[in-house]
This record gives sequence, structure tokens and C-alpha cells, in this order.
Amino acid sequence: MTISMYSTAIPVFKQLLTGLRDVLAKAESHATEKKIDANAFLQARLFPDMFALTRQVQIAADFAKSVSSRLAGIEVPAYDDNEQTFAELQTRIEKTLAFISELAPAQFDGSENLEIVLRPGTPKEKKLTGQVYLLQYGLPQFMFHVTTAYNILRHNGVEIGKRDFMGAY
Repeated sequence: MTISMYSTAIPVFKQLLTGLRDVLAKAESHATEKKIDANAFLQARLFPDMFALTRQVQIAADFAKSVSSRLAGIEVPAYDDNEQTFAELQTRIEKTLAFISELAPAQFDGSENLEIVLRPGTPKEKKLTGQVYLLQYGLPQFMFHVTTAYNILRHNGVEIGKRDFMGAY
């Protein structure tokens, strides 16, 4: 049985990015209501060797746009990683949602067999088929960073739950 690469990727990216957008809005409201400096959340991390919330959100957006672009056979849009506020993170998510929403299912036709090369020209170069890239690399990476962002905020007292994480589906 063949799976639709578009249907496997784009709805998941949209659903979880929308959930992440809403979770960030709740975090910002929580910080305002409790008179907590927003940077306490934005720079929070689960462990010292992990990325802070801001970077987790950036990377989640990066995986949504880069995986989608590669599978659609188009250039990956470049974003500056300069977000420092909740508003700037929201803008990045909205820009990513707008970008992936413009992609058509037909652009993904045949991408399951497309050769994706990770870290080309380096000792860590790895070649994957499009299906393996999406299912075993791209989606898990994306979900890791969305989940970590959620966990940072939940750990720091933002009142969010599984429904917030999941978003609308």
C-alpha cells in the first residue's frame, strides 16, 4: 500500500505548529498575569545541555518547512534565527504555516522514492529515500522539538495539557 507523502506530512505539521502557536500564546498570557519576565520562559530549558524554548520553536519550524520543501522538490526558505520574543516566535510559526499551506499535494507525487542527502559532502553524509526521510527522520525530529517546547512550558507552570499540545484535528 502506498501512502500519500503530502497527507502524511503537511496535516501533521499544520496541526502541531498550530498547537504550538496556541501554547506559546498561553505561556505569554501566563507570564503577563503572573508578572513573570517572558525571558524566564523563552530562555528556559529542561536540562543545561538542551536548547532553550526559543531554539526549540525555531527548530520545529525549520523541520516543518525543510522537510516539506525537500519532498516537494523546491528550495528550502531561509529564516534568520533571531527571534527573541513570543511575538517573534508567533511570526515564525505563522510564516511557516503560510509557506506549507501553499504547497500542493501534486508537488509531493513520487517523493517517497526521491533521494534525500543529509549533510552532503561531510563524513556524516547520509542518503535516504523520501519516505524514510519523512517517517524515520523528519517527523520524529519535528515532534521532538515541538514536544520539548511544550514540556519546557509545562515544567515551568504554564497551565497546558494534552489537548493544547495536540491542537485541532
